[in-house]
Amino acid sequence: MFDFPSACVTTSAECRNWRAPCLAERTAARRGRDDVVQRRPYARAGQRIGLLGGSFDPPHEGHAHITREALKRFGLDSVWWLVSPGNPLKTHGPAPLETRLAASRALVQHPRVCITGIEARTNTRYTAQTLRALQKMYPGVTFVWLMGADNLVQFDKWQEWRWIMENFPIGVLARPGERLGARNSRAARIYRGYRLRGRESRLLGSSKAPTWCFVNVPMTGISSSLIRQRGGWRQSD
Repeated sequence: MFDFPSACVTTSAECRNWRAPCLAERTAARRGRDDVVQRRPYARAGQRIGLLGGSFDPPHEGHAHITREALKRFGLDSVWWLVSPGNPLKTHGPAPLETRLAASRALVQHPRVCITGIEARTNTRYTAQTLRALQKMYPGVTFVWLMGADNLVQFDKWQEWRWIMENFPIGVLARPGERLGARNSRAARIYRGYRLRGRESRLLGSSKAPTWCFVNVPMTGISSSLIRQRGGWRQSD
């Protein structure tokens, strides 16, 4: 989840049905729509939605794991995966967006998780641009930006990072052992007084920005780059 050019809901916190498609996908299937890339997810005012951005090239169980943890830890109604379109300026880009969306939906089929390529619809290239677009599209919805601790370390290099921090709660998920670098990052130091303690993490979704919370999450060693190196995923030529 880097700030490269970026880009279903049930309320039961006990739901464990990872085979049920989200509401947006069921509706699209009934209508026979072929808009898997630019489909607009459903959300209603008052909901708290976590946003997990990235290329997902390919998606893997590590992504699914931190999604489950974010739902549980941060008091969210749902999580959206923002599968980025990719950077057209790069000679070698990620796999086609349709391929990554399909792989993500095959991996995670949960009533409180939506996989979306909405950034292809909003035509936004950076996180701040995407967040502005979502604010306009979903008035009354609280969006929580989710990131790994490695991103917090270099968050101050992102475009309009202070605006993001000032306008959206931030949920940071980290492997044990990553805490030191993230806690000493420039963003963490500047906004130290706005940090929720780990035991207060479920308040994040209902908290007003600027606010952020750092939680340790046990993770496996799997990564998209490792899968590609092993030949388990083919990118675009």
